[in-house]
Amino acid sequence: MSQENKSAGIPLPNIFDRPANTVSLTINDIPVTVNRNSTILEAATKAGVHIPTLCHLALDGFDIHSETSSCRVCVVEVEGRPRLVTSCSEKVVEGMVVRTDSPRAIRGRRTNLELLLSNHPRACLTCAKNLDCELQKLARDMSIREITYKGERKRFDIEYSSRAIIKDPDKCIMCRRCETMCNDVQTVHVLSALGRGFDSVVGPAFHADLGETTCTFCGQCVAVCPTAALTEVNETSRVWRALHDEKKHVVVQVAPAVRVAIGEMFGMAPGSISTGKIATALRRLGFDAVFDTNWGADLTVVEEASELVSRIQNGGPMPILTSCCPAWVNFIESQFPDMLHIPSTSKSPMIMLGAMAKSYYAQERGIDPDSIVVVSIMPCLAKKAEAARPELSKDENQNVDIVISTREFGHMLQEIGIDFPNLVESDFDSLMGESTGASIIFGTTGGVIEAACRTAYEILMEEPLERVELTQLRGLEGIRSGTVMFGDTPIRIGIAHGLGNARRLLEGLRSGEYEFEAIEIMACPGGCIGGGGQPYHHGDMDVLQDRQRALYREDRNTPLRKSHENPMIRRIYDEFLGTPYGEKAHELLHTEYTAREKI
Repeated sequence: MSQENKSAGIPLPNIFDRPANTVSLTINDIPVTVNRNSTILEAATKAGVHIPTLCHLALDGFDIHSETSSCRVCVVEVEGRPRLVTSCSEKVVEGMVVRTDSPRAIRGRRTNLELLLSNHPRACLTCAKNLDCELQKLARDMSIREITYKGERKRFDIEYSSRAIIKDPDKCIMCRRCETMCNDVQTVHVLSALGRGFDSVVGPAFHADLGETTCTFCGQCVAVCPTAALTEVNETSRVWRALHDEKKHVVVQVAPAVRVAIGEMFGMAPGSISTGKIATALRRLGFDAVFDTNWGADLTVVEEASELVSRIQNGGPMPILTSCCPAWVNFIESQFPDMLHIPSTSKSPMIMLGAMAKSYYAQERGIDPDSIVVVSIMPCLAKKAEAARPELSKDENQNVDIVISTREFGHMLQEIGIDFPNLVESDFDSLMGESTGASIIFGTTGGVIEAACRTAYEILMEEPLERVELTQLRGLEGIRSGTVMFGDTPIRIGIAHGLGNARRLLEGLRSGEYEFEAIEIMACPGGCIGGGGQPYHHGDMDVLQDRQRALYREDRNTPLRKSHENPMIRRIYDEFLGTPYGEKAHELLHTEYTAREKI
């Protein structure tokens, strides 16, 4: 009993030979069977047929499949339909016959793309996303060489209000990916469609500046924007000026997640570990000292673990929330101000290392702290805003002076023509460059709390932790939990990545649904490996998994895997800080939080 499509002459699978929740159709004469609720775009992907998209956003790990259908460059022809349909939102039906390559479909896509280009600036050569722009790539793929529809364009001012993100509404094509990310994934609800017709644009309500809103500066909107309507504040020119200033002593630090992603900008596979190449490249750029933020992460672990133990022993507020992620800190200050007594007071690894560079390092090297410029290379755009927070400065002198993203770092290396994949490897400077495996896994979701548990266990139990790989805390599920036994005492741990998941976890904690002794939250999908300043991964969770696996592999290959075993960490407490979680440590390494108005 076979069923036959009369118009196409293509035999389709017998409907009795497949699950009841599936649908069979043909796309460009290729038979394909998919789940009943699939879109034509998903069916085409399964059939190996490419359909161009702009507004479509799919994040499988977060169950996000945007169907705004605003750009209409994915239109296809369906037999029997009077009009073209958008493949990203049109659901499949049994026996559907689709053509993605018909003259009518191609003409429709081309016309819609030409209309988008007619209302877009022609400044590709100097655009921040030149050669990274999806609109530019589509124009090339469709061989569009001139602007067909000429006339007036929308005009908005460029907005520079935040220290992290630049908003250029003239380059907004109303794909609304940023809106999906901000509202559905991160649940911050800062961005929405404004205006009508020709003046439509995406931005904060009432066209407010980002710096005036509860934007967390996580940068996930930047990560998904197909054009340069949203980009990071470029600080590379400030770095060059500092490097060329003979009166300045310029030191640099590199976050753990950078080493498993920067290679992607030079053709290396995702997850390629580039630690030694990075150290060599930074010396080629001219930095006076090259440090590893992993050292700061080891210092953070000792302080956070000591704080956790203190709370357990003294009945302090529980659960303790790790506080290394600045976007997460921004989020809890504005969204959950009633819970500000819970986060750890420990500063982030970046800020801790900056503070030590301008105190301990300056003292050890006999350098005037005022002449030291601390540059940080981070996977995160919120780090740019974090560095400027007044409570993280000392005597009005920022602990970290300049923050650049992984992408900005890559562009600097490209600017001087470094052959990054073939660089000889070297080590970080030893004073604040030695690190343990615990600090390396800071770059992925679950890594911070795993590192803290390795140390907290030995502080509290006064015995070695034999199994250091706490696999029950690992994974990429949005919300997950695990238990670490401290002797006979279970320490229940909750983990969330992505601010939408963080919201659900905190609401469950507030309602009594969840009970934990410790919680780790990272704002970005996957944690720092998926940060807003990383090389664009275009929603490909396989890329994040490759980066994550590389960090765990690097941890396993590191001789020391517990932060408190780092000899340079022990030395700084012996010679400078005194007791972990003590008076001087509080002065330099801890902070407080401020409830912020929810706008």
